[in-house]
Amino acid sequence: MSKRFHIYGIGNALVDTEITVNDADLAAMKVAKGVMTLVDEARQRELIEYLDNHLVASHKASGGSAANTIIAASYFGCNNVYSSKVADDENGHFYINDIKAAGVTYPEHITPPAGTTGKCLVMITPDAERTMNTFLGISETISVDELDLSAIAQSHFAYIEGYLVTSPTGRAAAIALRNHAKANGTLTALSLSDPAMVQFFREGLVEMIGDGVDILFCNSDEALGFTQTNSIEAAADELKKISKSFVITRGSQGALVFDGKDFIQIAGHKITAVDTNGAGDMFAGAFLYGLSQGKDYKTAGDFASLAAAKVVSQFGPRLKAEQHAELKKQFFH
Repeated sequence: MSKRFHIYGIGNALVDTEITVNDADLAAMKVAKGVMTLVDEARQRELIEYLDNHLVASHKASGGSAANTIIAASYFGCNNVYSSKVADDENGHFYINDIKAAGVTYPEHITPPAGTTGKCLVMITPDAERTMNTFLGISETISVDELDLSAIAQSHFAYIEGYLVTSPTGRAAAIALRNHAKANGTLTALSLSDPAMVQFFREGLVEMIGDGVDILFCNSDEALGFTQTNSIEAAADELKKISKSFVITRGSQGALVFDGKDFIQIAGHKITAVDTNGAGDMFAGAFLYGLSQGKDYKTAGDFASLAAAKVVSQFGPRLKAEQHAELKKQFFH
């Protein structure tokens, strides 16, 4: 690979707090299950107060969908850069240190301003479903100022998080990144991120995709919602119009991959799911790692399916460094 970096990512910077709850808790808090809901800080504080007795089992980590993907790919062996926006507060410093500890380059020109770093409350029910309530904080103002144009041009892939669609400046940054990547021979990849983004911000996502991307990542619900079709087959035909290749993840059923020419069925893995938070992020990170190593779409998809199965079999959206090494050893022996 002639370029300096494997993946350049952009997305919301959120410090995640993951908590186990039950369906009765979600009902009592009037929280919509299984999707990401944007909330203000007061609402998030109200939820945390309700969940006060659950917090003993909570776990804090630097998060955000694209960050999870970039960190996973980095642990597998990619040399990555990540752009985001945090505030000059305790969570902001924690976030940047956590990203760097994972071996990801954080653009030097980004100086955290005063404000509040974004926070995400991730609630996991016994059926392993993840429900997120997110206060974007200063991340809502992420803009073209956070882009490192030189690093984008020096990357093999540019990875864009669909959640940026909720912020006008974030959406503009995503579009500027895609245009700059395209002009410099950097392949573009975009994730639709969440069924709620597709439902409420579809026009913005269409704008971010523009005249098309090289790889699109989505799950079945997002694929059906975005293409406004009733079957995966029909959705796949529509997705061909906006992306040269794509991945539709299907949970325990694996994934449907289109490599630009052929459809490839990727098998799932029989595991007991504990926490589905980060499954799609891990799939994308492992998949892009596979492609960055010169593997074909089938091999990259099989590896990504194995990695996603591993992450949902435990709590948290990330694997430990040694788990990435074990997966590589198990797969690329």
